[in-house]
This record gives sequence, structure tokens and C-alpha cells, in this order.
Amino acid sequence: MERDLYNWLKHWKKEKKKKPIVIRGARQVGKTWLIEYFGRQDFNELVEINFEFHPHFKSCFSTLDPLEIIQKIELTANVDIHPGKTLLFFDEIQECPQALKALRYFYEKMPALHVIAAGSLLEFIMDAEQISFPVGRVQNIYLSPLSFGEFLTSCGEQKIRTYLRNVTINEQVPESIHFKCISLLRNYLYMGGMPEAIASWLEINKLTKTDEIHQALLQNYRHDFGKYGKRVNFNLLEKIFINTPGMVGSKFKYSHIDRQANSRDIKNSLELLIKANILHRISSASGAGLPLHAHCNEKTFKILFLDVGLLQSAMGINNETYLAENLLAVYKGLVTEQFAGQQLLALKKIFEVPVLYYWQREAKGSAAEVDYLWQRGEHILPVEVKAGKTGTLKSLRLFLSEKKALFGVRFSLQPLSFTDSVLSIPLYAVEAMPGLIDQIISQGKS
Repeated sequence: MERDLYNWLKHWKKEKKKKPIVIRGARQVGKTWLIEYFGRQDFNELVEINFEFHPHFKSCFSTLDPLEIIQKIELTANVDIHPGKTLLFFDEIQECPQALKALRYFYEKMPALHVIAAGSLLEFIMDAEQISFPVGRVQNIYLSPLSFGEFLTSCGEQKIRTYLRNVTINEQVPESIHFKCISLLRNYLYMGGMPEAIASWLEINKLTKTDEIHQALLQNYRHDFGKYGKRVNFNLLEKIFINTPGMVGSKFKYSHIDRQANSRDIKNSLELLIKANILHRISSASGAGLPLHAHCNEKTFKILFLDVGLLQSAMGINNETYLAENLLAVYKGLVTEQFAGQQLLALKKIFEVPVLYYWQREAKGSAAEVDYLWQRGEHILPVEVKAGKTGTLKSLRLFLSEKKALFGVRFSLQPLSFTDSVLSIPLYAVEAMPGLIDQIISQGKS
């Protein structure tokens, strides 16, 4: 299944002096498949070294000199590596820390050679081995589970995706398309964006294997925690992983993980899961100015899980969501808040660390919270995920008033509209949001 990142990789291939790429992301989000596909489609040769399957290649990195490394790889693997024609792929690079160190020298001494590395839980091994990342000489890019837009493409619904991306503020989504999109959204919410789950559904057109696949993935993640680093607290990692699905959409409290454990120990374990992209921190920001991170409270935050399908499987509520008449009301809106956050992260630039913010005011008698804050150019816009035709939108309007924001965004299952300083977007059209925002700003409609 084609990923949006593939087109970016094709442009990277043409650059004259290119940095080696490290594709970051949780296990099983499709990193290896994507790079192998890119290598087969766009290069004469793909030379792949998986350090987990073939640990003897680690000896090729007794030196950091790329010319010597390439010579050793060619002799060991009985291959020829030609700059400009060969894609050299280091998979599971966390198993060979010396290879991670060597990447910087490929950029300095062999810029014509295309080098891509991938690995899961890189931060675990880097923390344990005290390895510094070659900043400035390596390009980090991030791959997440398939977005809803990528899911549409995989389903052969590229026309629907293109239509939704380019919808204008002055038009209504036809009812036939609306109901089709709701049906597709319901399927996506059930299975999420993990490639294996989507591939199974595309093959048999049934969701019967989805729960089995999700549970296997969840178990594999838990198994991985014990593989990396002597200083990793396996028990705390597991407790965080088990408990965070039910905490999505709420202020994170260390006591909800383990009342007996030290908050600092929980924080350290949580940081590893965030860095490994298994969890995402949504920090509370004041919205007073840019950059958002300069006005955030790092002690107040929410958590998003890796994937909406995995989250529901971990909680045992997949069927409840699939059968629900009102998708936005399932489990107090937790599922759709996860979905919206996941899709907003997918809209970020692929070379940016995937982060989001939200707004919270804890004033006595006047508490308020906006699900997400979105930056578009110099503007900070409040974003809510709401059920119902109107909802109160009290917090969103309070933010608009206090921060003098141009307008707010509401995701719901209601028709596309822009009324009374609120841009209402159907939940299945998150990808349309940047374009719609630009339309409103350019037309001066706020």
C-alpha cells in the first residue's frame, strides 16, 4: 500500500548532496516495507542489511570510514554498491550502534550514495549505550500508522481523497459522498492505521482478523520493552503502556499509573515511550504567542496512543465503536479525540518531531479546555471535536475571546460550514483543514 512519504523519498533521491535518512517510528508502522518498495521501484539495486537477522555485518563497522565500510559490505554480501544507482538500507540499526555513528561520515565523504536507516525503539538503545545522534548530518523523518487519507488511497478511493482535500468552504459534501465517507470512517476507526490490519481487511474484506492482529501487535510491543537497555524499568513501561489508552483525552496523572512508584521514575519511562513514538505528549500551551512550545506548561499534558485501532483493542471497545450510532459519543468522545489527534499529527511535516498542544484553564469556577491548538502561519486556532449540531463550544469561544484568535475549528459529523467564527469540518475531512483555513484567511471571512 502506497504511503505519502514515498513521494518525498523520490524527491530526496534527486538531491545532489543528500543526507542519510533515518526513518523513525514505532514497530510495525511500515518502515521496512516502504524502504524496500522504494529501493525496488526507483533504484537499480537495493542492498539491505538487517542487523537483527544478520549480526555478522556488525563487524563491517569496526571503522567509521564509509569507503572501508562499503568495501567490507561488498565482500561480505557479494554485491556491488554504486553511488547513484544503489540504495543502501540498514534495517534494525538499533542493533548496531556503531552503524548509527557512521551515518554522519557517509554524508561528509560519500554524499552521492543513497543511505537509509530504520529501527524501532532507537531511543532505548541510545539511552542505554549513551550514544549521541549525528545531528546536522542525518535527516530524521517520521512514519506513523496510515492516516485516514492514506487509508482511502489504499482502498482505491483516491478520487474521494482528492475531492475532500480540495473541497471549498462554499460547497456542501453531497449526501451520497457523506454517507460513503462515514462508512469508510467507521471501518478505519475499527481497524486503525496499522498496515497489517488494513492489508488483512483489503485481502478478505472482513474485520474478523483485526482483533487478532491488534492483540498480537500489542503483545509484541510489550515484549520489546525488555530487549533494550539495562536502565529501562520494564515493569513501569508495561504499566504505562497498559494504562494510557484509558487516559487519552484527560490530563495525565502519574498516580494513575502506580501510586507507589516515584513520579520521576514514571516520567523517565514515559519519556522513552514518547521518544519511541508509541505515545505522543499533548502539552498544555497558553496560546499567548509563537512558538507554541515557548508558552507551554510541560507539567500539564495529555497523552495520545500510537493508533486508534490499537487503543480500542487495548480497551476492548472495538465493537462498541463500530456499532455505535453516534461515533463521537463512544467512551465519552475518547475514540474520536484520539482519531482527530492522530490525523492532525499526520498533517505535520514529515521531518518535524510530531507534537501537538492543547489549551487548558483551571481557574476556579471558570475551567475551560480546548482539545487541540493548531498553528497555521502566524495564527493559532483552537480545535474541538464535538458531537451534536452545535454543542456549546463554550471553551472554544472563550479562547477566541481571550486570545483574539481569528476563528475556531470544530470536527463533527455535521456538514461543512463556516458560521459565527467557527469552521465546522466533517470528521472524515481532517486533511481538508489546512486548505479551508487558508481559504478563510485569504478571503478575509473571519
